[in-house]
Amino acid sequence: QVQLVESGGGLVQTGGSLRLSCVASVNIFSHATVAWHRQAPGKERELVANMIGNSRKNYRDSVRGRFTISRDNAKKTVYLQMNSLTPDDTGVYYCALTWNRTYWGQGTQVTVSS
Repeated sequence: QVQLVESGGGLVQTGGSLRLSCVASVNIFSHATVAWHRQAPGKERELVANMIGNSRKNYRDSVRGRFTISRDNAKKTVYLQMNSLTPDDTGVYYCALTWNRTYWGQGTQVTVSS
């Protein structure tokens, strides 16, 4: 049973920063694609960033240059450093791990006040 546990969400003012973490309970972590998605109220879930292997990173246009995805394979942890946050970044952030199928975390709330 694969479990993903996110942490690090919270309330922050516009321009602030947060760092999300996601710990995986899976031995194949270093081989898996990891990603962060988010879902704002009334909107569909969207991909924020993913990391394929240990170097290939992709970001949605609205977060490129502000967010950084990274991973620590020894700790089986994926991070999302979020800087210069705006109210448009508000939502529930989900960690995802893909290896044969996609596994999801329970989500962590990020709220950016104006």
